[in-house]
Amino acid sequence: MSMERMDAGMVRKMFLAGARALEAKKEYINELNVFPVPDGDTGTNMTMTVMAAAKEVSQMENPGMDELGKAISGGSLRGARGNSGVILSQIFRGFIKSVQGNDELDVTILGNAVIHASETAYKAVMKPKEGTILTVTRAGAEKARELLIEGTVTDIVEFCDLVSGNMEEALLQTPHLLPVLKQAGVVDSGGEGLMAFVRGAIDALNGRIADFTIKVGGNATVVKAGAAEEADIPFGYCTEFIIMLERNGSSVEVQLKEYLQKLGDCVVVVSDDDIVKVHVHTNDPGLAIQKALTYGALTSIKIDNMREEHHEKVIHDKEKAAAENRDIQEKEQQMPKKETGFVAVSSGEGLADIFKDLGVDLVVEGGQTMNPSTEDILDAVEKVNADAVFILPNNSNIILAAKQAGDMIEDKDIYVIPSKNIPQGITAMINYMAGRENEENSRCMTEEMERIRCGQVTYAVRDTNMDGQEIKKGDFIGLTDKN
Repeated sequence: MSMERMDAGMVRKMFLAGARALEAKKEYINELNVFPVPDGDTGTNMTMTVMAAAKEVSQMENPGMDELGKAISGGSLRGARGNSGVILSQIFRGFIKSVQGNDELDVTILGNAVIHASETAYKAVMKPKEGTILTVTRAGAEKARELLIEGTVTDIVEFCDLVSGNMEEALLQTPHLLPVLKQAGVVDSGGEGLMAFVRGAIDALNGRIADFTIKVGGNATVVKAGAAEEADIPFGYCTEFIIMLERNGSSVEVQLKEYLQKLGDCVVVVSDDDIVKVHVHTNDPGLAIQKALTYGALTSIKIDNMREEHHEKVIHDKEKAAAENRDIQEKEQQMPKKETGFVAVSSGEGLADIFKDLGVDLVVEGGQTMNPSTEDILDAVEKVNADAVFILPNNSNIILAAKQAGDMIEDKDIYVIPSKNIPQGITAMINYMAGRENEENSRCMTEEMERIRCGQVTYAVRDTNMDGQEIKKGDFIGLTDKN
């Protein structure tokens, strides 16, 4: 099989196949997780990151390259969890940014995208560590650069096989670069997660995969080849139409998405020059159509009833209850305007109460092995009605996600205090001084918390060996703040 160019349809298949392959090896990747400690969450974090994007991609029918790229980059960015998830989202982001504006990809475009993906991932990490997913990513970039310089390979399949082969070799070398991996006799879990995705993607490229099903929300919803088969349908009408724009359409896509998401789900809005294609599941197609008419004439209107008449009352009651709950939550979340706010990550009501007593506005549930996503932190920060917000991740594996959330907020000044544990977070809050400049507070909070020495007790999720000490699954282990 040879291929000199591939379109968005093939990229979509490769991404969905890669997501499925990563999900299938999630538990195996968790078991490999021994760096920096054997906490067994790398596979989970990477899977949740890629699935956040895969759910969006699976609902898109015949997307263009740019629309597909937005779904992949935006979905993985908001769904990123843990260091491994954040790095994976940056790999996707770098790749997508490089291919934007191209309807089809050839070896040159693809090679440059692989190189840019690696560069973007490295920039996301303050102190890159070799022997990790970054090493595997760089190996792909180095091989891509070599092939582009030689200029002898024009077949995309051959190119991908050569690049992935170099990445596989780099993965096998990770134990030689990171002693803790060698002691445990495993390769890097993040690198293995990346290669699981790459292997699945290449299987799709070679035509070895025909099923691109992505499960959504457990077993309740299954999305296959762009169409949803739902066991429980909260919104009854599948509504589709095309808008023939009568004015500049640069902002129409964003405005319509924001409006339609309030009406229902499965929202797809894609624009192309002077037309906009709209798809939404809603209980009131008329509202969607009325809004669309403000932008131009409509054509190709199609409305399908997705449930039988006797189900409508049940669904209506659910929708009404959900709306009432949202109203209650919104009222509870309204806060008085203030100059400075605080968001902290911790687990358990007791710790949450401590942080709130110290002045924290919102506590995000999370910690070791249950890292909140970038979007979780982003949502919390947006709910704090303040001009400046301090974020306390309180776990080394959440710091990158917190920084990524901070980078996405434009209307507030964000200060991420890189607290690696709860005692550091508490110390940082104690040393915040009202009336002092935010930059000065950030510096003082960081300096004081770094004086704290912390120990933790947890248990191993797999058999391993650390510093010559045999550790069995289930053994209690003590961790210092150097781990």
